[in-house]
Amino acid sequence: MEAFLTSLSLVALAEMGDKTQLLAILLAARLRKPVPIIAGILVATLANHFFAALLGQQIAGLIDSAAFRYAIAAGFVGMALWALIPDKFDEDDAPKPRRAGVFVTTLIAFFLVEMGDKTQVATVAMGAHYQNVLAVTAGTTLGMMVANVPAVLLGHKIERILPIRALQIGAALLFAALGVWVAAQTAGWV
Repeated sequence: MEAFLTSLSLVALAEMGDKTQLLAILLAARLRKPVPIIAGILVATLANHFFAALLGQQIAGLIDSAAFRYAIAAGFVGMALWALIPDKFDEDDAPKPRRAGVFVTTLIAFFLVEMGDKTQVATVAMGAHYQNVLAVTAGTTLGMMVANVPAVLLGHKIERILPIRALQIGAALLFAALGVWVAAQTAGWV
């Protein structure tokens, strides 16, 4: 349960103001079909985060040492710093649906934009730390949906409703706390 809840919380906060959330807003504004956009986000996130969590688990299984666990802790602290850097997404970069339709356009765009994104990197780290691919995937996917469904439904209004900078700082603090917690566990302090 800890893996699920931590994954959900970190990704929901880290996604605020992230480029994939900005993509969701742009797709909603441009395509005006929320159901296939939300479905595309869900399927793309499930696939992307499943493979990211699996990669983290497999790496951790190969390299199980205190040094690796400290590296994971340092990675979470690095994610904290990265969460403080606001993403930018140019409206001209938003994909335009061709024959594939809104769902496939969203699915492909989200899957590709999420590659190397902070939430994907965080999913790899959580997969390595928790060694529970399903709980991490479920948590990170739900976190993405918590952040992106309102973005799709509210569009640009979400930036006025939610204090994005405060949420980015909250995500940074959570990532930093998790990094300190992993380091403290590795050192045997907790």
